[in-house]
Amino acid sequence: MRQYVTYLLLALGMLAGRLPVAAQTAPAFAKGADISWITELEANNYQFINKAGAQQDLFQLLQGDYGLNTIRLRVWVNPTGGYNGAADVLAKAKRAQALGYRLLIDFHYSDTFADPAHQTKPAAWQSYTVAQLKQAVYDHTSSVLTLLKTNGITPEWVQVGNETNDGMLWPEGRLTVNGFANFAAFVDQGYAAVKAVSPTSKVIAHFANGQDNGAFRYYFDGLQANGARWDVVGLSLYPDAATWPTYTAQAQANMNDMVSRYPGKQVLVVEVGMPAYVPLATREFLYDIIAKTQAVPGNAGLGVLYWEPEAYNWQGYTLGAWGTDGRATAGLDGFLPRPAAQPLVYNAGFEYSAATQSPPGWTTVASADADADYTETGGHASQFRLTHYKATAYQVATTQAISNVPNGTYTLRAWAQSGGGQTTCQLYAQPRGGTELAVALPTTTTWTQISLPGVVITNGQLTIGLRSVAAAGNYCSLDDVELVPTALAAAPATSAPAAPQLYPNPSRGPLTLRYELPSAGPVQVALYAATGQLVHTLADLPSQAAGPHELTLTPAPTLAAGAYVLVLRSGAQQWHLRLLQP
Repeated sequence: MRQYVTYLLLALGMLAGRLPVAAQTAPAFAKGADISWITELEANNYQFINKAGAQQDLFQLLQGDYGLNTIRLRVWVNPTGGYNGAADVLAKAKRAQALGYRLLIDFHYSDTFADPAHQTKPAAWQSYTVAQLKQAVYDHTSSVLTLLKTNGITPEWVQVGNETNDGMLWPEGRLTVNGFANFAAFVDQGYAAVKAVSPTSKVIAHFANGQDNGAFRYYFDGLQANGARWDVVGLSLYPDAATWPTYTAQAQANMNDMVSRYPGKQVLVVEVGMPAYVPLATREFLYDIIAKTQAVPGNAGLGVLYWEPEAYNWQGYTLGAWGTDGRATAGLDGFLPRPAAQPLVYNAGFEYSAATQSPPGWTTVASADADADYTETGGHASQFRLTHYKATAYQVATTQAISNVPNGTYTLRAWAQSGGGQTTCQLYAQPRGGTELAVALPTTTTWTQISLPGVVITNGQLTIGLRSVAAAGNYCSLDDVELVPTALAAAPATSAPAAPQLYPNPSRGPLTLRYELPSAGPVQVALYAATGQLVHTLADLPSQAAGPHELTLTPAPTLAAGAYVLVLRSGAQQWHLRLLQP
């Protein structure tokens, strides 16, 4: 790190002086988890094994193996057994702060879980009037935050209520019973208490079903019309393995609408989860929702947090990201940058979703027989497989277009089963501008690997697929598809990619960054102060193709005047550009 700081100083011409602290500490994208169960799990002798195979403290493991930088902790008023009460929250917050985590405190205003179906008042508040409930919200919020502050802990975010789709503190604060007036007053009392104790903390109002924009508009319009204050729109997103691509697309549209509809507000995905038994789908879901949140205009998408990923065999919860062997599943790898070296075939094992008629990465080509194409259980080496079947005669193809393939000769291979009887049942490859090759699936009820050699790529693109022309009841299945190079063409001599360009520079507005990647890979763009501290991560993209690209970057409007270094990274490569803020 010391060498890197020295390099930055030299690149900037040994600029004298220091920039203001605010410019040096602008937050990066929040990747985190709610691990409020941790003290209870530890008391029940749960252990956590890191990627190296060693037992490790969970806080350290999540930071070291997965790069998490944020911890969320729920607060209950007078919980049975003390877990999630003020003292327990303080103990966990101390552990988080000691490792440099950012902190989100989540007030449930209950003695147990609060969610869309449960918003039970604390036992001690049962007989309170609305006025007394307002005061209780203020006092409880103030008391817990003061306890943290006394111990040197200031949360970056504070949630006033948890998944309050139908309000909180029922029945007085229930929307479907008493409308928005009482609920909005409770939220605003929480806001006032947060700002009184910790003015820098951002207040979150939290709604579940992050894919439902209509419900979000109703909810936040109601809060706004009734005088409630908040800084950040918090959302939960819990798709299943079949629906996550739809949910993330809808959530992105919803987040974009929230920051447009309510100027000055930001968004934070405070809870996500998927079934632990579909880890690859979970990983792809995380890659996607993180990228979509980072793409919210104006850097208003603050982060993504997983809810209780460490839970396994605990209180019947099945949406964690841990196995019974004490190790995290591959799902949690979705918090890491997508590896630069990716298989040429996307979702080659059909594991990026559950049983579905729309497996990610694949397209159905059919008019009337699209329902003959689907994934189901019974895969070759893992859970799912692609199947063609229909009770009536059908014609269907499942295809994938692949680009940025290095020119050369390849073998397309896959594992197959077929009951036979089809007029056509083929694995095929069609290079763009080249000759199509195909191989028939053998009639076999056991998994058999088939190969299609001699696939010649001359312009980096091809389409692969499985096609069937079949009679009623005919079936075939495919799994674990691979495109394997056998002889890559020599790369033509080319000049080095042009140096990245950043303009306008100097500038206090949006920036345009033009660059060319010599090979596909993840891309991160970060801004550093003259003294080497990270100011802000401006872009963090899981993957970009080789070739030219253009990004619009928006540094924080509060960025102090001075000289900075913008660092563009892709894999092991990095470029440094000087940025002047007038």
